Amino acid sequence: MTPKEKITTILKESGDVVSGEALSARLGISRVSIWKHIQGLVRQGTPIETTSNGYRLPPDPDSLMPWAFGARQALIHYFPETTSTMDEAVNLARQGCPDFTVAVAERQTHGRGRMQRTWRSADGGLFFTVVIRPAAMPLMQAGLVNLAAAIDMAAVLREIHKVDARLKWPNDILVDQQKICGILSQMDAEGDHVDHMAIGIGLNVNNAPETEEPVAISLKSLLGRPIPRREILLAFLERFETRIAAFDAEKVIGQWRENNATLGQRVCVFTFKEKVEGTAVDLDAQGGLILQQDDGTRQTVIYGDCFHR
Repeated sequence: MTPKEKITTILKESGDVVSGEALSARLGISRVSIWKHIQGLVRQGTPIETTSNGYRLPPDPDSLMPWAFGARQALIHYFPETTSTMDEAVNLARQGCPDFTVAVAERQTHGRGRMQRTWRSADGGLFFTVVIRPAAMPLMQAGLVNLAAAIDMAAVLREIHKVDARLKWPNDILVDQQKICGILSQMDAEGDHVDHMAIGIGLNVNNAPETEEPVAISLKSLLGRPIPRREILLAFLERFETRIAAFDAEKVIGQWRENNATLGQRVCVFTFKEKVEGTAVDLDAQGGLILQQDDGTRQTVIYGDCFHR
């Protein structure tokens, strides 16, 4: 850890005022150096309070600043505003960032959705992209990673906030048929294996997407109160990291089937080249959606924008 990271960790764990003398003794540096590091942290946005008895880091359950993530703080890259966390994460990935590096932002000016759409990114939402480096994952399984991310985020929403989060193919999360979360990925490969993937997630938490998108909903609207975002992000990262470390393609398919809102529905899927309609009946081994058409034939769609009819 850097001195700044050590200072924020000590203050966070204390939960009370810590004197400059105590920090100096813990870090083995002068009190002047402690003061300079704290001033640097304050300039970077860490809300450290200076009192007559020392320094204090007030609790903030909604903070997305790196210092608030404990052991993960070195992997968290925070942006008050950026074009998109996907842009930031891809840049970090190509510079060789570690596995499970996260770019998180308060707002995005050009958030991305599927099919080159814009993802609305108003203050209060949880917008982040996580970089994963799945060891020797074959390209044929890459499409399942989006499904896995959706499964894990939906599970977090059900467990922490008791909402009936369901999965809509290919990678949306719905509550009462209203969209609460969207997921998008970008991948670099070496040969026939994945080098890294950037998994971008936009979750409606304390924003109000329904004012512009009638089919959208937020956790705050559902529960009637502000919701801390960091707890959701940490719970998702813990669950998703465990999954990727021992990736099981059959388990992903099975869990998606158990928690989906698409199978059995009459759907229309728009790809870049065509529109395909039919009844969604299953997933194939790579996560493609199998549609039964009116003439009884079946067609598998690998990627597209899916609408329930």
